[in-house]
Amino acid sequence: MSKALTPTARIAKAREFIRQAREIPVPDSAGWDYFSYTAQVKDTLRKAFDLVKLSQYSPSTRPGVKGESRALIDSLPDVEKEILKGGSADGQA
Repeated sequence: MSKALTPTARIAKAREFIRQAREIPVPDSAGWDYFSYTAQVKDTLRKAFDLVKLSQYSPSTRPGVKGESRALIDSLPDVEKEILKGGSADGQA
């Protein structure tokens, strides 16, 4: 059985999933390829959410880490819109 991740490790891994979602290549066509792209982005961001969703309710998690996980969760809808609409913060359009 694998060792459980600490809340800070979960946040770091969730940020890695967000980075991976941003790096998924955008298809040229707007057909089924784009549908698949949207599903891949949403699935990757869901993995990030699943990693941190319960850390804010854990009594052993420090308040600063709880705030970080809450901020990450709150940013996910904006990140999803940013990726899917094509206006990413790193200059890609």
